[in-house]
Amino acid sequence: MKKIQGLVLVLTLGVASLANAQATRTWVSGVGDDVNPCSRTAPCKTFAGAISKTATNGMINVLDPGGFGAVTITKSITIDGTPFMAGVLAAGTNGIIVNGSGAVVTLRGLDIEGVSAATNGIRVILAGTVNVENCVIFGYARGMSLEGTSGLNVNILNTTVRNNTQGIFSAPTVGVTHVNMDNVRSVSNTGNGFISGVNTDAYITRSNLSNNGGTGVRIEQATFVSVESSQMSNNARGIECGVAGAATCVLSRCLITKNTVQGTTRAGDGSGALGTLTGFSNNVITGNAGGNTVSGSSLQQ
Repeated sequence: MKKIQGLVLVLTLGVASLANAQATRTWVSGVGDDVNPCSRTAPCKTFAGAISKTATNGMINVLDPGGFGAVTITKSITIDGTPFMAGVLAAGTNGIIVNGSGAVVTLRGLDIEGVSAATNGIRVILAGTVNVENCVIFGYARGMSLEGTSGLNVNILNTTVRNNTQGIFSAPTVGVTHVNMDNVRSVSNTGNGFISGVNTDAYITRSNLSNNGGTGVRIEQATFVSVESSQMSNNARGIECGVAGAATCVLSRCLITKNTVQGTTRAGDGSGALGTLTGFSNNVITGNAGGNTVSGSSLQQ
């Protein structure tokens, strides 16, 4: 009898251990429940519910269209909403927070909407690499906020950031953040499309930073930015380089037109420009209210 009781106890503990184990792949569904194990046949309802049941370096998949809620990420993980409409709706707060030392986080196929004075669509406090792919971010004070981390790499690919106050904001307090933007549309924001406060290397290619109430690309200080094959039109200013301190900006194959204040600006301290804005002869900078030139227009090698 005692042997049988012991065997039952061992089996019970084994089942409990399996129930508490984290899976490398989990699922969420609009008709799921967060008390579920987040398996394909018993999915969770929210990203927050699924993340605690997903192992480090694991993946959360979406089974059907739905709103899956705000989430804080503290470990390496992928959240993949494709091919469905995977919504993250935040009211008066952040949509997604990334705060994990050295974490590699991929956010793919998400519709991140803010309402009622929502703060940041994606806020990166601490991470190693953050990949944002095929997402739409709108309705926030900042569509993306990159801050307070050291040696961060951010890759933003095929993503739309629209109808926010600021589009993409980078101002790390420690180290240098490296931002790679390819085929990004940061448009129709009431402030700036892309703004670097300090300590950022940014590489922008095949992107559109237009129809913003402020500046398409605003570089304040301690930043290097390269903009290639991109458009900065119908803003107040196309590109500002060195608004508050030394900065270096390079333009190649860009279209800058119909900006209502200036196309290109090298702001400074009144005695000379603090920003070095270099362009090649393959740029088209015309039809702006002012600032239709760059400091150099040589042939590109």
